[in-house]
Amino acid sequence: MSWLLTKKEFDENKGAGNKRKMKKLINSNTQPGIIAYSGNEPIGWCAIAPRDNFIRLEKSRVLQKIDSEIVWSVPCFFIKKEFRRKGLSTEILKAAIEFSKSKGAKIVEGYPSEPYAKNIPAAFAWTGLPSGFLKAGFNEVIRRSKSRPIMRYYLYKAPKNKSQLTNKFQ
Repeated sequence: MSWLLTKKEFDENKGAGNKRKMKKLINSNTQPGIIAYSGNEPIGWCAIAPRDNFIRLEKSRVLQKIDSEIVWSVPCFFIKKEFRRKGLSTEILKAAIEFSKSKGAKIVEGYPSEPYAKNIPAAFAWTGLPSGFLKAGFNEVIRRSKSRPIMRYYLYKAPKNKSQLTNKFQ
């Protein structure tokens, strides 16, 4: 729910309130993401929806829109502890690409965190890592901070003129 609400709204509903909001969203037949299963057991989650659904992205200086293209966004993941470091995030991203394609998306965008150490705490990996996005076929298109690239997967041929996009931290 973090990306779907303002920080104030998220903080005011922390815990049970945000769970109720998510349940209400799902019960309204909105598909806020995809779930990965091992057999019948849910083991991972990925938020995927049109970027405009994610209020907090628009409020971020680092993650604000880079152009006028309509994109679908992957702002966060959850992978059950025993399934981490096995390439599941890449597989979930591939499924997210297919899901968004089935909904008519042309571009899928993600906002992974650049690791600052080999073993980063899981709390810092909830937006994914660049390596997983690269393995799923995404490319970095802009970086406004040292630790936060914006990466895209084009479901059509990427535009050749990217002169308006600059990477300040590469």
